[in-house]
Amino acid sequence: MGEVYKKERIREEIIIPPYEGRSARLNKGEELIIIDMEGKQVGDFVCFSYEDSSEHVSPVHMRASLSSIRLKIGDYLYSNKRRPLMQLVEDTVGKHDFFFPACDYYRYKVDFGKEDHPNCHDNLESALQIFQIHPPVIPDPINLFMNNVLDDMGDYVISEPLSKPGDYVRLKALCDVVIACTTCSQDMAPVNGFSVTPIKMQIVEEN
Repeated sequence: MGEVYKKERIREEIIIPPYEGRSARLNKGEELIIIDMEGKQVGDFVCFSYEDSSEHVSPVHMRASLSSIRLKIGDYLYSNKRRPLMQLVEDTVGKHDFFFPACDYYRYKVDFGKEDHPNCHDNLESALQIFQIHPPVIPDPINLFMNNVLDDMGDYVISEPLSKPGDYVRLKALCDVVIACTTCSQDMAPVNGFSVTPIKMQIVEEN
């Protein structure tokens, strides 16, 4: 999968190696394809307005605006100013998360006793610096391909992702944006099937 888009004008293709993050700018009308290359790999995704980096996609505002904790084809990615910055236009998996924050230094130190483990927070922060975006707090991400299940008591159970090699999501930029995505670094829980693998991003020019 992903090769489906060969006939389209792919302006840029970016491979995100395991345990790292990458960023890119999209112009209004361009589309972003995020491909799980080997399967079962979560991508922590954030998005900022190019014109005003204080405006960013906000999962808590999304949950309110969508009246849902599910991300579905056609849904908008709303900002902290309740404006849609992107729209989900294709999705071959249909199971993602926008409740959990990015894993960070404290997650690995407190929960796993690891002080030198790569983490998504720092990877997003580093990736955004390329575009001179330095938010005082990294926004909570949309965790693409993450498979969380609510049990009957309303508690979360983290399971391995449902994504297979080549599965993807496709997002359309509704204004000029800067995005960043990581290959989630969690290799000590089922989040990525206990293995961290690469993700591919393709930016498709507006037709």
